[in-house]
Amino acid sequence: MNRRNFLQSGLLILGARETAGAAVSAKPLRGIFPIAQTPFTADDKLDLEALAEEVRFIHRGKVHGFVWPQLASEWDTLTERERLDGAETVASTGKKLTPAIVLGVQAADIAGALRYARHAEKVGADAVISLPPSWTKDPAAILDYYKQIGSATRLPLFVQAVGDMSVELILRMYREIPTLRYVKDEAGSPLHRFAALNSETHGDLKIFTGGHGKTLIDEMIRGFSGTMPAASFADLYASAWNLWQAGHEREAVEAFGAAAILINEISVYPEGMKFILCERGVFRTPLLRQRQKGQPGLDEDGKRAIRRLLELIKPRLVA
Repeated sequence: MNRRNFLQSGLLILGARETAGAAVSAKPLRGIFPIAQTPFTADDKLDLEALAEEVRFIHRGKVHGFVWPQLASEWDTLTERERLDGAETVASTGKKLTPAIVLGVQAADIAGALRYARHAEKVGADAVISLPPSWTKDPAAILDYYKQIGSATRLPLFVQAVGDMSVELILRMYREIPTLRYVKDEAGSPLHRFAALNSETHGDLKIFTGGHGKTLIDEMIRGFSGTMPAASFADLYASAWNLWQAGHEREAVEAFGAAAILINEISVYPEGMKFILCERGVFRTPLLRQRQKGQPGLDEDGKRAIRRLLELIKPRLVA
């Protein structure tokens, strides 16, 4: 090979590496990535100041990421203007802070999802995440949906697997969408699906869970890349994660115990997640726009119980 051909081949290799690395975030996409709650004012307007404070709260808690807006964020109650303004607030606040910013881009149609994805890249997000399309259950259509989102930006893409999304479909998306290297798996039993997803991708597909992080210790033993719990006490999850990664496993289990207590409370009261953020000085109101049918409201006894629990675990709180 002469010098000219050698240089040309070197440039081709470099270009291939740059293309392969296009979906690499500047911040690590690993650890505790809470799904942020959405703050509303007393007159039901998006509270951008409180949303920015939530990003700072996550940073103070030494938490690794911040995800907004997804299911726990009541995303489908937000207007397009609220989505765009909120994304700009989250990204601009998080730019100089530690947590990686992941913006949700699902929408009522593919055109909307693509607008949100491009906007996320424009405002400086570290990655995007999307629920599957609500208008179809056809695997081929779901694959096409994610292909379009994956082609819209160079940002790393998380698929949020819900419902009956199969391991086979996730693997096909991984193989056909270069930027899709992350999954928040809430479909079926994530603990049992982990081995297949991990082995078939040789560990290249990074697997997160949800479900309030109830099985965090089990997940760390198996080798999950992270979890996406509620933001209200994400500092407790982060403490457990950081201790475990540092080899202090017994201390990690003890730290997680404080989070496990609060998981039960927010499972009972839909306002619980926001009420805790109010008690911790982040939100001004616990107002919900969306309540699951049959869920009771947070009464005075519930508020008193949450306040007492926060007082008891206060030494464990970081933020």
